[in-house]
Amino acid sequence: MKPHELAPAPGSRHSRKRVGRGNGSGHGTYSGRGLKGQKSRTSFRLRPGFEGGQLPLIKRLPEKRGFTNIFRKEYSVVNVGQLARFPEGSEVTAASLVEVGLLKSTRQPLKVLAEGELDRRLVVSAQAFSASAKAKIEAAGGKVEVLSVEG
Repeated sequence: MKPHELAPAPGSRHSRKRVGRGNGSGHGTYSGRGLKGQKSRTSFRLRPGFEGGQLPLIKRLPEKRGFTNIFRKEYSVVNVGQLARFPEGSEVTAASLVEVGLLKSTRQPLKVLAEGELDRRLVVSAQAFSASAKAKIEAAGGKVEVLSVEG
């Protein structure tokens, strides 16, 4: 078999619909577009979600669309289990967490969450604590210091 003998399988390809080539072709006069109206025009393009002027579904259901809360406060998060890196009785702050490598920077306020276990007394300073994290730190004999959130 030579390259010029290659052909697609019979019936696998359809010939292009040639419109506007006379009524004898079956696609003359209006070229399959019907009569008049927006959809019959040359440059017609309907944007996604357009419903002919009716209030679109995406606007009728705001809970599906979502929104951004401009007052949301982003926190850097550390779990109680990760604090086991610190020796007994040490003071844990955002700066000390950066030194150990648990945080990248002190730019965001710090929040301590309760995943993991703590077996040593630590003094933990952060802007926020989950209730169960606070309980775990105090149960281990540690102390919790809540700092104010700036900004």
